[in-house]
Amino acid sequence: MPYDDLRVFLETLDREGQLLRVTEEVLPEPDIAAASNAVTRLGDRAPALYRLNDGDGGFYIDKAAVVSRDPDDPHDSGKQNVGIYRLEVKGRRKLAIQPVPMHDIAQHLRKAEERDEDLPVAIAVGNDPIISIVASTPLKYDENEYELAGALLGSPAPVATAPLTGLPVPWGCEVLIEGVIERRKREIEGPFGEFTGHYSGGRRMPVLRIDRISYRTDPIFEHLYLGMPWTEVDHLIGPNTCAPLYKQLKSEFPEVQAVNATYTHGLVVIVSTEKRYGGFAKAVGTRVLSLPHGLGYAATVIMVDEDVDPFNLPQVMWALSTKMNPSSDLVRIPGQPIMELAPQPDHPGIIDKLVIDATTPVGRDRRGSYGNQVHDLPEMREWLGKLQRIAADVAAAAQAQEGNLMDDNLRPSSNTSF
Repeated sequence: MPYDDLRVFLETLDREGQLLRVTEEVLPEPDIAAASNAVTRLGDRAPALYRLNDGDGGFYIDKAAVVSRDPDDPHDSGKQNVGIYRLEVKGRRKLAIQPVPMHDIAQHLRKAEERDEDLPVAIAVGNDPIISIVASTPLKYDENEYELAGALLGSPAPVATAPLTGLPVPWGCEVLIEGVIERRKREIEGPFGEFTGHYSGGRRMPVLRIDRISYRTDPIFEHLYLGMPWTEVDHLIGPNTCAPLYKQLKSEFPEVQAVNATYTHGLVVIVSTEKRYGGFAKAVGTRVLSLPHGLGYAATVIMVDEDVDPFNLPQVMWALSTKMNPSSDLVRIPGQPIMELAPQPDHPGIIDKLVIDATTPVGRDRRGSYGNQVHDLPEMREWLGKLQRIAADVAAAAQAQEGNLMDDNLRPSSNTSF
């Protein structure tokens, strides 16, 4: 069901017994971090609670919707971006932001810096859950997140205008932070307990200057726990990563049946497909790696037959065990891009990617006999000579005709006098 804002959503959680209220006074450290680690161990019974990793390099805002526009085309609503990016609190008016190069805000920042400009941004904290869903969905660069939200809601998503930057922001958010990402300014950000289950190190990241903060009466701060999977981020990001991957692949390959990208933000993608011809599954698998999500996240793609459910791991393991031939079904593609938070590369940001073809092999085309070469007929040379002589006669006749025409043009007319 749709919710008007975060407060209505929390009221619903409360009625359903999924909201845990801690009434005693707690400390930011270590209480919230310890509670965060403890609550994830409740599994499916885990309630809503403020959450924080215990080894973070600082305090983070990590479930805010960050809104920005394309500096080169600010009036194109398709090129605006609503995304979720981690924000480290660096001071009263300063945040550090991590714009992963594959994400739209990184393109906005690059264009702004090329123009020698700061990039205006608005940060909405505490939103209607549908906003969190669309903000973490890997849409194409010119696709509008609010339009997707409206499609999911069944009516236009309510949007307000930020008072300082004029950016379109989610209506009803609890806190609205406005400012600019300062051009060409970088500071150390991190470490942070990431969705991979590892702590990322410190890196130089862009700096965001806060110029205005607006908020509702008694605002509610919403936080997201990331850490050793599975956590709530996997439940949030997994489904809305699968859907666009499926749609993008299906538009090019109607044979694709389902896409599972729910594990660790889709670092592994499992695709089931029918096969049009030999090598088809491998071709689909390599296409995954060049889609918007695949460029920065998918490191391994597993291809299975159409009768294998990619969400059923026992079935997938059966396909890997019985259909994958290591000598011919592994496609290794070196030097591919990957987000720098992925812990497995030898060099951050670059990795060798792998497509595993665990589909039933398609036999070679047997309509011809490729061991029996076509040879020239014995009479071919005789006919070659005949055709060459005929061609020579035709060429000679054409040349003679051309000569006659030239003589006629040079012959004087009867009434010409000298």
